[in-house]
Formats: sequence, C-alpha cells, structure tokens
Amino acid sequence: MREDVREGDEEEEVEMMKQEEEEEEVEMMKQEEEIMVMMKRGGRSKSVLETQTRKKNQPLKRKNGGNLLRLTDHLLNNLQLLGGFLLLLPGFQRLFPVLVVWFPAARLIADWKHHHPPASQAPYLRRATVCRFIGSIWYLLFTPPAEPRLRESAAGGTAGRHRWVAPLSPGGRILFGQLLGHKQARRSSSYSALGFTDMAESNRPSSADPDADNSRGLSPGAVKRRSPMRPKYQSSALGHCFKKVTLTKPTFCHSCSDFVWGLIGFLCEVCNFMSHEKCLKTLRAVCTCMTPSQVQVPVAHCFAPAAQKKRFCCVCRKQTEGSTALRCEVCELHVHADCAAFSCADCRCCHLDKNLQQDKLHHHWREGNLSAAKCEVCRRSCGSSEVLSGMRCEWCSITSHATCCHRVPPECTLGRLRSMLLHPTCVRLESRNFSKMHCYRITESCNQDLDNSDEADPPAAPTKDVQPAAPESGKQFIKVFDGNDAVKRGFFRLVPSCRGTKNEEVEVALRAFYLPDEPHHFELEEFNGLQHQQSDDFLNQNASSPDNRNSPKDGGDARLLRAKPRHDDVIKVHAAWTRSSAASICVSETSTAASVLSEVLLHLDRQGEDMSNFSLQEVCMSSKQVQRQTLSPQEKIVDKLQDIRKLSLRQMNQTRFYVVENRNPTVQVSLLIVGLPPLTKEEHTRLMEEHLDIKSHLVKFTHYYDSQGAVALQISCFSEAERIYMLAKDTSINNKMLTSLVIPEIQHKKLGDDVSPLLVFVNPKSGGLKGRELLYSFRKLLNPHQVFDITNGGPLAGLHTFREVPRFRLLVCGGDGTVGWVLGVLETVRHKLVCREPPIAIVPLGTGNDLARILRWGAGYSGEDPHHILASVDEAEEVQMDRWTILLDAQDISEDGKDNCFLEPPKIVQMSNYFGLGIDAELSLDFHLAREDEPDKFTSRFHNKGVYVKVGLQKISHGRSLHKELQLQVDTKEVPLPNIEGLIFLNIPSWGSGADLWGSEADVRFVRPRIDDSLLEVVGVTGVVHMGQVQSGLRSGIRIAQGSYIRLTVSKPVPVQLDGEPWIQPPGHIIISAAGPKVRCLSLQGSHTSPQIWLIQQVFFWLSGLSWTSGLVISSRICADHEEQVDGLSAHVGAADITSDLLSLQ
Repeated sequence: MREDVREGDEEEEVEMMKQEEEEEEVEMMKQEEEIMVMMKRGGRSKSVLETQTRKKNQPLKRKNGGNLLRLTDHLLNNLQLLGGFLLLLPGFQRLFPVLVVWFPAARLIADWKHHHPPASQAPYLRRATVCRFIGSIWYLLFTPPAEPRLRESAAGGTAGRHRWVAPLSPGGRILFGQLLGHKQARRSSSYSALGFTDMAESNRPSSADPDADNSRGLSPGAVKRRSPMRPKYQSSALGHCFKKVTLTKPTFCHSCSDFVWGLIGFLCEVCNFMSHEKCLKTLRAVCTCMTPSQVQVPVAHCFAPAAQKKRFCCVCRKQTEGSTALRCEVCELHVHADCAAFSCADCRCCHLDKNLQQDKLHHHWREGNLSAAKCEVCRRSCGSSEVLSGMRCEWCSITSHATCCHRVPPECTLGRLRSMLLHPTCVRLESRNFSKMHCYRITESCNQDLDNSDEADPPAAPTKDVQPAAPESGKQFIKVFDGNDAVKRGFFRLVPSCRGTKNEEVEVALRAFYLPDEPHHFELEEFNGLQHQQSDDFLNQNASSPDNRNSPKDGGDARLLRAKPRHDDVIKVHAAWTRSSAASICVSETSTAASVLSEVLLHLDRQGEDMSNFSLQEVCMSSKQVQRQTLSPQEKIVDKLQDIRKLSLRQMNQTRFYVVENRNPTVQVSLLIVGLPPLTKEEHTRLMEEHLDIKSHLVKFTHYYDSQGAVALQISCFSEAERIYMLAKDTSINNKMLTSLVIPEIQHKKLGDDVSPLLVFVNPKSGGLKGRELLYSFRKLLNPHQVFDITNGGPLAGLHTFREVPRFRLLVCGGDGTVGWVLGVLETVRHKLVCREPPIAIVPLGTGNDLARILRWGAGYSGEDPHHILASVDEAEEVQMDRWTILLDAQDISEDGKDNCFLEPPKIVQMSNYFGLGIDAELSLDFHLAREDEPDKFTSRFHNKGVYVKVGLQKISHGRSLHKELQLQVDTKEVPLPNIEGLIFLNIPSWGSGADLWGSEADVRFVRPRIDDSLLEVVGVTGVVHMGQVQSGLRSGIRIAQGSYIRLTVSKPVPVQLDGEPWIQPPGHIIISAAGPKVRCLSLQGSHTSPQIWLIQQVFFWLSGLSWTSGLVISSRICADHEEQVDGLSAHVGAADITSDLLSLQ
C-alpha cells in the first residue's frame, strides 16, 4: 500500500512540476509578447518593471555579477565584429590566433545565458546572435585558407582547362562538416561536392620562387607569398599565367580599374597583370609576351628620356621612376630602360611608303597612363592613376576599357582635332634607310645615351617592393643569355636558381625574357667563364648601380637558353596589302621560301597569279628599328628559323613573315640642307658639289632659298640619300655646321575641303623645360610631320614642307623673338607658298610675351592642357596686324650731318611689336649678354624679371642725352625731341611685359592706337626711374608723334632692340615703313575679367589710396600674369585687356 501511495505522490509531484513549467512558459510568452508590443510603442510594461524591482531586492553580489557578465558578453560580441573588419586590413593576419580563442569563449557564454534568459534580455540576445553570425561569416571568409589547388575539369587536363577550387579555412571545414552531419567531412563525397579540396589531394610540383624573378616580375602591390606550392591559371590565347596571391596593400584591377576588395587577387607571373576573379572571364588585355602578335603595322619607336611624372611601364606594368625611364616621342609608350628591349615596334603609323598602302585609318590603341577618363562604350571610369589600365586611341583620343574597345567601330575619325590634323594617308615618305628619329626630325642630342640601349642591358634585380634576399638565405641567381648575339653584347637577365625540375628552370628563364613558348621546346646550356667574359665586364661597369645589389659576382653561374632542334614548325605569313589577312603554314626541313609562297597565295585566294610578282619577306619588329629582308626562293625556312633562334630568342619572338608584291616604284627622297651662306643659285650648287660630292645623275636641285642659305634636293637612290644626309651633318662651311633634314611629301589633293592643317613651331629652349614638354605633347596629339623643332633647321623646314598645301594655320610656341623669327622667314619665302598668308596663333613661352597678351593668348604658358590649346586655336578668330620693314643703313656721319662712307652693308629687318633705341635697349642688351654667359639659370620668367630689375638698378644713375644724337622725321616732317634717354616706336599697345607705354588718356592730337591702323606711335622715356614708373602704372611715356613713315639719323653708335632682340647699331640712317600686306593673326575673343582678378583690383584700390585710374593700372599689372578660363578655352588677361574692360564699365 505504501508503495502505491508513494507512486501516486510521485505522479502528483511530476504533474505539479509539469503544470508549473507550463505556467512559467505561458508567463514567459506573455512577457515576451508584451515586451515586443511595448518596444514598438516605445513604452515599458508593468511586469518588466516588477521584474526590475525584484532584481533590486536581490543581493548586491549577484547584481554586480550580472552586470559584469553582461559587460563581458557585450565586449565579446563587439570583438567579433571588430575582428571581422580588422582581417580586411593588411598586417592584421597575426590576430587570427587571438580571434580563434575569443570566438569559442563568446559562444560558451552565450550558450550559458541562453539557458538563463531574463525576459528583458530577449532583444539583446537577438542582437548578440546577429553579431555572432556576422563575425562568424567574416571569420570563415578571411581566415588564412589552406593552399588552393587546381582541379581538372571534365573536358581534359590541359593547362587552359583548369578551374579554381574554392579555398576554406580549417574552422570553416569543421563547421561545414557539422552541417553535413559527417565526422570525416574532409574525406566525404558531400564535402567534395561543395568544391573544397584538401592540401593532400594534390601533389603538383612547385613552380619557381617569384621573389627571385627578374627585376619586373612581381606584383604591382606588395604580394605575400603563402607557400612554395603555387597553382597557375594559364590563358593560352592572351598569354597570361595567373596565380592566386594574398594582397597586403591596396591594389587595383588592371582590367576594370576598380579596387580589389579583400585579400585575394590573380597575378600574371609574366607581366604583373592584376585582376579580379570576376574579370578573368571577360579579360581581353594580352600579356607582354603576346604583344608582337597583336601588331598591325610594324613602326619603330623614338625613345627619349622621360619627364619626372608618374607613369607606368607598358612592358612590366610597374611604375617608372628615376632617370632610367624612357618614353616614345611619337606615342604614349613609357618603359623602363631595361624593359625597352622587350617592347615591340607598335608605334603610330604617321605616313605611307611603298611597304604600306591603306585608304582607311584604324584606331591605334595604347593601354594605360590615363589619369581621368570615361569609357566611350559603357560611360564608366576607365582610367587610373594607380595602375596601367584603360585604352586610348592615339589619333582621336577616345578612351575605353580593354573589354569594351572591341565594340568601338574600327575606323578612326580623328576626333575633335580632325580639321587641323594632317591625315597619315596624305603624307608619303620613303624611309627605308632612315630611322624614325631622322624622319620626324627629332634631335639626337638628348638621346646620345640611348644609342646603345639595345646593345647592353643592365642586369635585372628585384624591385624595391621586395627586399633583396640575404646571402645567408641560400637564394642564388644565375645569368641567362637568350642567344649568341646576347653573349656578344652582354645582354643577360638574372633569374633565380631553382631546385625543381629542368622544365621549371626553363619556364622561369622564358618568363624573364617575356617569351610565350612551351618550356619543353627549350633547354639551358652550361656556360663557362671565358665565353661570357664580355658580360662580366659589362656587369662590372654597372656594379655601382643600385639595381645591381643582387647581381652575381665575377665567376657566377651563367646559362644559355637554347631552342631544341626542330624538324618541322609552323609560321604565320601576313599579307602586306591588307591588315587582317594571314595564313598559318606548316614547314618542314624541305620547305623553301618558294613553296611557302605558293601555299600562302593558295590560302589568300590568289593562286592564279604569277608567283614571280610576289616574294617572301622577313620583318624584325625591334622597338627602335624595323628591319626587312627579302628571302631568296631557294632558302630553307626551317634553317632560317633555327638561325634566328640561335642568334636571339627575343628576336625570334619579334619576327614575322610577309608576302609582298614586287614593285619598282620611283624612289624620291627629299632632303633640305640648311646653313649655307646667303649666295646665288650657282654658288650654292658649286658649294654642294664641292663639299658633298653630289652625283648629278642621282640628285636634282628643286628649290633654292638664297636669303635663308638653304637648298632642297630630290634624290632617286636610297644609298645616295643616306650618304648625303650623314655627310652634310658633319660638314661646316664658313665655320658654320650644316643641317640636313628629311622632308615628307604632303599629298594636298587628298586633304578634305574642311581641313586646314596646323603647322606647329616649338622653341624647346623657351620657358625652361615647358617648351620641350609642349613639343612632345603636340607630337602625340597631332601628326609628328606637322610639328617642328625650330632650333633644328629653323622655320624654313616647316614652311618648305607645307609649300603646296592650299590652306593651313601656324602655331608658334615661344617668346616674342621666336614669333618675329617665324614672321621674318614667312615674309621672305611667301612668294614660294601656295598659302601666302596663313593665320598665326601663339603659345607664350618667353619673358615679355607682349604680342601674345594683345592677342589674348596670355601672359605666359603655365601648364595648360595641350589639347585645350589646340581646341582654342581651332575656335580663335582672325584679326589683322601691321608689320613694318626697317632699313638699317650704317654710315659714317660727320658732325655736320653729311654721309662720309659705308661702315657695313645695309640690312633689312622686320618689326612686329616695337623698336627701341637708348636706355631700354641697353638694359635688354645687358640681360642678353648675361643669359649667353649662363643660359642654364634663365629658365623661368620670374628669374628673368629679377635680372631685369638688377640690371635696371645698376643703370639708375646713368645719364645720356639721346636727343642730341638723333634726328627724327615723321611723314617727312622734322620732329623735335625732348630731353630723353630712350626712344621707342610702338606697333602694339604693350611694351616691357604688358606695360601701356602710350597710356589710355585721350589726346586730341593723336588717334587711339590699334594694331591694324597703319600707324606707329613714337614714345620717349627719361631714364630708368621713368621706366619703373611706367612698369608700375604710375606714369606713361612721353608722347612724341604718330606716323606711317619714320626716318631717323643716328650720329653715334647706340644700343637698339627689335622685338626684344638687342644689338649695337653703328651710326647711320634708320628708315621704318610698312611691309606689304598685313599679318593675319588668331585672337581669342570674348574675354572678361574674372571675379578673382576683380577682387585683387579692389584690394589694390583700397591699399594704394591713389586715384581710381592709377589703382586700376597697378592692379592690372599684378593681374596680368594670372590665368583665366573663358568659355572652356585657355585664355589670359593682360594689363591692357583689363584696363580697357574696366574703363568701358566706367
């Protein structure tokens, strides 16, 4: 009975416990529902308040323990979030062990609290659960994964058919194993189905250590190598060989130019191309090793030292820096000095010759070095200042992504500058024996150090992103030569000594020379010390270079990379008469040039034509020169290929074959010889035959420029043209060296009706280095055949080239002296030009730039975009300007004013701006002499003006009664001269860097001066103090007369200056008269005063305390050098412009 009672009591107790638990659960559910409702309303429930009241009555120890527990849990949850974000940053990988400890601790505490949940902590628990979930996701994504491996796809096991297996951290593997319900998830089929693999699943041999690659074989960012086992993802069509790397620095994708988020990137081991994983599917940019196969028309580059600007090498994709960087003077190619040998001949084709005939111009794409650009197709940003990204057409300047440029129509329209650009199909030049430097008239003074750049290459060394290996690390380097020619010239690359298989060593050597071939076709031969003695000598010569810090010492290992003998091969033969036609031909040991030619014609559907009309041509597309050689019909092709590979494997990669039509066109090479004394035609012919030994049956004199001392020759033999060209450069007549220039032929009949080409003259010595940079920029934006260095042959070379063009425009980049030089030569040869009066625009590079100020081109060039300058020239308006002829008749004048005898022959000069005698010319002469003594110091306008001030202070106490030494006649009337020290004749209302010497005050005796009024203004100054007051705007000059005919008698030698060019003029007569037709100038119209300049003027009004007009002139002088953007065009406001604008407002 007792047992029955006990059993009944136990059952009752169990039922009571169940009821209590159910009541508690119901109460908890009510509380939770009430809490949720009140949280939505922003209130607090009564039961929650009661619960909090009960907590207050509990012992203090438990309260503090609960707060401590809550604080600890909150800290742990925040650490989970913080840890996930910290793993995104470089250098925080060492936090992984700490985070692995914190995550389980946070999980245990959360589990304990889950079994004792107060009702008020339910929302907090939900937030904590979200935090833990996010932190766990970050942990799984960014914990260092096990080494990823490549899995073979079902299609086969070739290198191009691999796919990446997703990496997973060890903690992630455990988690997925628990989710799948398997204890051994790493070996289960379900785990493999998720795409994860273990390190033990693959035992591929490791590739060579890329840390010891050649000097440019590393990642653009600092890349952390995680293991010597590196899988590769090869793209056979594009030539890339990608590997998965961990990034430790911010890195950008070279394909889309976007930031690479996360720690994983894909790096090409050959050319350092970095890409997102998503961009690999749409990748179109080819590797450097495949660049020669993409060349449409082989054209050599013109390398010169690059400017100190941030650019990226088009070969290794690394940033160029220091004095070893090179650039092409014609296109946007930038390379390191040791990478230039691996660039191919892919420059712009700017003219036609007998080897190339085309009617349509296609886009010429160049990758990278775009600071800010938008894609023409998708309108997204495609440029980057951090990596080599984006494509740009070097003719029309449109930009695009590498993945979008194939959507752009292939034919180029030349873009915004079409109306002023000389179309390449309109220029013809026979340049078989001339380099591109000669064809484009690029001076070789700055390129003397580059003449032997292909003959010796500095040894490769690791870049500064990766520290060189220490000697105790055991890392060794070997010198590798790619052929007999490299051994002869000391051209080698440093590659690491690999411990792997021979194929891996060969693969590393092929990557060092940017060769896309398979390693099993090559081998590395041992190379003794005697054979590479020359290369060791070259290494010793460069031992002091910082790039040689990892170079092997004398007696180091050297290998010769050789191609294994082949009994058959495959060559690709291109058609010379079209861009896209090509045929791949299999050749054997018995194949000859004739058999290959017949097979190629069959593939090109020209088998019915006579084979004697065609020939097979070998073309070596070196970066500095394109060499062509016609093969004999009996020559063995396989032997030819083997000979090229023995000579240089790099040269073999840059060699292709063409089938060309046999033609015998008439050879016509035009040369211009400049520097002869001004003689007659017969005397010029005699001098040329005497010094250059000209063969009359091959050379024809086409043009004589007697006053300029130049003759133009037309030569019908390439070898004779080359001989005369080189001989003339080394010949001097009357102690003056001759200059020989290759002149292209412009086929003006092909020019469009709306095309008016722009002829550009640049003085690279003006404006410091800005002139040289402008010369380079205009060669890139325009056809280099229309851009001339005025110091190489003068303006005559350009005017002679454009002599038959019916209409063209001139752009002169230089100071007032350069503009006057061009106008003087134009006046002399005007009668030999079809377009006798071309309009002239100016880019001011000098010190004064008075003419440029009047024409609103500005007070000086200060780095405006050259493309905007050309657009401004295209939109400028024409104005007329007077030009004057000055006859300098030096005679011995007696005291009574009679002429005794001639001191020197009469001389005629042309004037555009002003002509001065006396103190102002004396200051200019002193400045000119100081600049000739130390020309390197006169590279900025600010320094030049400082020298003017110094010279003026030295002459401040100088006094000369110039009015007693001169007799002035204006329009046949005698004009008495006041007591002055300087006499100036003005053609424009700007003198001495923008000063208004005539003044703006009205005078009934004179008319208001203009540049086209056919009148000269005669003004006097009393000394240096007066000139300083004129410069500061406090005074104006002494108005003497206005007239169109000036006669001046000088009784003593006097300093004179013409447009800023000074000299000492002997006594005699000076006659000034109008010089034929007016000059057509291009002026920027519609300028206005900017708010910034207006504010400066108001400040000077307030500070000066002078009259309104005086303050206006002072502020105008200060604002004259400030630039101003007007309607999107580069314009400047000079002193006279501001003065006239504000006076009109008054």
